[in-house]
Amino acid sequence: MKILRILALALPLVLTGCSATVVLPPAPLANDPGCAEVIVRLPSETDGQAKRTTNSQSTAAWGSPVAITLTCGLEPVMVSALPCITAGDVDWLVDDSDQPNYTFITFGRTPATAITIDSTRSSGANVLDDLGQAVQFTKSTKNCFD
Repeated sequence: MKILRILALALPLVLTGCSATVVLPPAPLANDPGCAEVIVRLPSETDGQAKRTTNSQSTAAWGSPVAITLTCGLEPVMVSALPCITAGDVDWLVDDSDQPNYTFITFGRTPATAITIDSTRSSGANVLDDLGQAVQFTKSTKNCFD
């Protein structure tokens, strides 16, 4: 009986240990309705990486191990010294300070969204095309070349 009680108590811990949940911190504006528009439109796969479950509102992750993360609900960026590119209908600031991980932050969109990509496992161009289709539903107020 004692062993059954121990197993019954341990089972939830074992199941939790097998969980595919990715731990990501939420952004300050994660509850912005614009983020809900993004999250519901995210693809189940991007650049060959399957979507994973995350623990925070307005976040997403792909790959095992994680190769791509998305966080919506950041303060909008209207001015930056970072290079700016356009992929699809979305302008992105490129932060390469943590290579081989590249972070792409929406420029001139409310709320802002950040996507971090491990470039050894995924192509930034493919991911920005795929995820930009969801991110384009945030409000655009400025573009790279204004």
